[in-house]
Amino acid sequence: MAEKIRESSAAHIGVVAARTEVDKITSGLRSAPLFEHGTLLVKFYAPRGHDAQTPHTRDEVYVIAQGRGTFFDGSERRPFVAGDMLFVAAGITHRFEQFSDDFGTWVMFYGPEGGEH
Repeated sequence: MAEKIRESSAAHIGVVAARTEVDKITSGLRSAPLFEHGTLLVKFYAPRGHDAQTPHTRDEVYVIAQGRGTFFDGSERRPFVAGDMLFVAAGITHRFEQFSDDFGTWVMFYGPEGGEH
């Protein structure tokens, strides 16, 4: 599925299809790349148990697709639910905590290495 979407000039990806791609991942970070255009990279992320991600080299936006929990943005913790948007600048420590079993989020990386200034 992902390769066909990457070649398109327009895309529609539903949560069920995105989750199916993530469920194929059996080890490591459960993050599936789904679409690219220019500097934009769209993934779907659905960790299990704990969030082991490390800071990223580009700015990112999360749009929570399913579930709820707490987001640590490097300085404070914030509750989140499906429909919420979260932004993290490049290089900032962050993670999802105490999230529900059905948690899944769209992740959009964009811009240059080191983030926008």
